[in-house]
Amino acid sequence: MLPQPDHPHVDVRDLRLETACALVGLDASALPAPGQTPAQFLQEIVDGLCTLSLKDPLTGLANRRHFQAVLDREIDRVARSGEAALLLMLDIDRFKQVNDTHGHIAGDRVLQAVARTLAQCVRPMDTLARYGGEEFAIVMPACQAAFGMVVAERIRRAVAASPVQIDAATRLDVTISIGGAYAMQWIRSSPILWTDRADHQLYLAKAEGRNRVCIEPQPDSTVSAEEKGMLIGPLYTPSGWGDLTAMPPKDNAP
Repeated sequence: MLPQPDHPHVDVRDLRLETACALVGLDASALPAPGQTPAQFLQEIVDGLCTLSLKDPLTGLANRRHFQAVLDREIDRVARSGEAALLLMLDIDRFKQVNDTHGHIAGDRVLQAVARTLAQCVRPMDTLARYGGEEFAIVMPACQAAFGMVVAERIRRAVAASPVQIDAATRLDVTISIGGAYAMQWIRSSPILWTDRADHQLYLAKAEGRNRVCIEPQPDSTVSAEEKGMLIGPLYTPSGWGDLTAMPPKDNAP
């Protein structure tokens, strides 16, 4: 028989849960609902806190921590499966002017409006995150090179066609610049390298005039059967199968 724990059961009334309850929208004086055990009540609070830890509080999108975890998993998946995946980095054009001219509350409304528009443009399988400041990121699994530019252009046009109502008298036209890069297929890259490549394309989109899309061509990281044989197998010569390391030096004499 397994040994029993020697500590008593925890009474939720003995715990200071005011802050945790407030964060997840529960009454600070709440106790387990009828039919709900203390363990279920505490699990509800824990689940709510976990969800909050992965969300950006202003836009409700995934936050950078969640984005980094998804990026890690996607790189691993592409390296194992060889399927295509696209990373888009998006930046609101001239966002500083919005804050400087209309104030930070207006800037927050622009961020929220752009986030809502972006959320309507992505698939359930995609991960849309607020990367930081006025920058967003989208991880798009199973996005072939033939469709990447089409998808990114659709997103850009959707934002440009959705002016943001700041107040009764102010309506702002907002645009975004987008940079994209495909994951290296069959190769275990890193989140930093993938993000840097997409960021470079975003920089090019800004430098070319903003409100545009720049996507790096999908890198050819596939390995043919012949190349695999040369890399990991023996070499076939007229005299039979041999070892690459045993090849005689090439005679460069005329």
